[in-house]
Amino acid sequence: MVLSQFSAQEGKQTLANFFKVPKDVYPVGRLDADSEGLLILTNDKALNHRLLNPNFTHKRMYWAQVDGAVTNEAINNLQKGVTINVDGIMYATKPCKASLFTTEPVVPPRTPPIRFRKDIPAPWIELILTEGKNRQVRKMTAAIGFPTLRLIRWRIENIMLGNMQPADMMELSKSSIYKKLFND
Repeated sequence: MVLSQFSAQEGKQTLANFFKVPKDVYPVGRLDADSEGLLILTNDKALNHRLLNPNFTHKRMYWAQVDGAVTNEAINNLQKGVTINVDGIMYATKPCKASLFTTEPVVPPRTPPIRFRKDIPAPWIELILTEGKNRQVRKMTAAIGFPTLRLIRWRIENIMLGNMQPADMMELSKSSIYKKLFND
């Protein structure tokens, strides 16, 4: 587990353990310690503002492996929006796109692996959200009765993980990242 921050935290690995970047570079948005996937690092304050300010929506695709046999009703409920607790306040999530994978996606092995229970299915759901509340995907899948076991942020707008592996870094020019994120 790696914290998506550069500042040291006793007993925990952070991005500083893996990447050497200028001091003014920070992650835009965070992944909780149990989540994996795409993380944008930048020192561009305008980019940071456009990605973090809720007035600017952008699509984020997540792949969530969940505990239990997901029903079509549960997928429909995700798509309509569910009520979750955000900082002690009940919040109705915005409608999103949700679908159940028909075959398990090819993803790098996880360390440590998720718990495995032979008699309980652990299918994958794809979710495309336009908002980013704290631990939102995990709270949404729990709200429909299927807790998240593994969570991967696969895409932010047109920037995708593709064949990248954990701890891989790809450098993009400012014009390239803006084009992929905002079609500017």
